[in-house]
Amino acid sequence: MTENIYINRLNAWAPGVGSAGEWDEWAAGKRDIALTGKSPELSFADPMFRRRLSQLCKMTIQVTHDLKPVLEDTKIFFFSFRGEISRQFQINKMLIEENTLSPALFSLSVFNAAAAQATMALGIKGGYCAIYPQDNSFVTGLTTACASLLGSSAKEAVFIYADEEVPAEYACFFKEEAPCAISFGLLLSKKPDEKSVVLNVPEKEQKPASFLKNLLNGGELHVSS
Repeated sequence: MTENIYINRLNAWAPGVGSAGEWDEWAAGKRDIALTGKSPELSFADPMFRRRLSQLCKMTIQVTHDLKPVLEDTKIFFFSFRGEISRQFQINKMLIEENTLSPALFSLSVFNAAAAQATMALGIKGGYCAIYPQDNSFVTGLTTACASLLGSSAKEAVFIYADEEVPAEYACFFKEEAPCAISFGLLLSKKPDEKSVVLNVPEKEQKPASFLKNLLNGGELHVSS
């Protein structure tokens, strides 16, 4: 990319890590993300709407909301490695034990569910793109969002990464400890503001948590409140 993309705002949410100071502590290795299915409360959303949402959906909605995109036609680029893994587990269990499937459960289990629910909850009309990680690559997803912004007339875009807690039954499929729940969002723009930093897309592959730590440890960018 020959043009700069700027990060005008950063936000993040994970169980046990909330404030900007707590995220700085996490980045410095002084605080851990809790291994729990806890979700943000979404006090700004309708109770009937939020009661059916998964941890992944709630995290995605929370960080998108807290980024405060300037324009209602801002497009969301949603990236996840595992998507609605808890709902998929529920579906598989229901099929095995009851030989039946809940249409409501299935409709909220698809990969783009979190992005779709965020646009509805926040009234964002710019649409969304759900990016599946080609070759298990976070950098490819981030590059896709940046290239799409540069190739359009849009002034800004929202990039959201989110993965929820892995069901205990699936922990055996991970060589290391099963990943914890974490989400973060970047408000990307073609024009900087007074608190912007240039987005440097990593040349080598990085895990999302490592990318976030590098942003916070750079000292110029912090989770917005």
